[in-house]
Amino acid sequence: MARQDFNFFFGFRVRYSEIDAQGVVFNAHYLTYFDTAITEYFRHIGFDNQANLAQTGDDFHLVKSEVIYEAPILFDAEIEVGCRASKLGRTSLTFTLEIFEKGSARRYATGEIVWVNTHQPTHQTKPLNNALRRLLTEFENLPAHA
Repeated sequence: MARQDFNFFFGFRVRYSEIDAQGVVFNAHYLTYFDTAITEYFRHIGFDNQANLAQTGDDFHLVKSEVIYEAPILFDAEIEVGCRASKLGRTSLTFTLEIFEKGSARRYATGEIVWVNTHQPTHQTKPLNNALRRLLTEFENLPAHA
């Protein structure tokens, strides 16, 4: 995707604790950046996942995480993670994420996160919350049903 394909970005400045002996961001931190961006994406569109969990007992299980590393990110770099819900299934939600240099089209990494909605007491899959589905389809202009 290109930078302009994202409606939401969340920014970070790389901290010393996030780099490895090579002076670049340690690979596992990319998933932390993705996870934080998804949390902020939900906040941005107005979905309170914690309130939904308390009310319904539903939350998400991660079933896929993918990172493709394109260029090293160095200490103190300012980056922005583009996040978009790219696919809504009956019970699943797919996010496309890309890490860019702040204010630039220079891309450091791409990734995909797939979640499945589950009822936490039973760990059984459940259809996506209708309120969340509506928020996502409106924000991303996605088809409403899988």
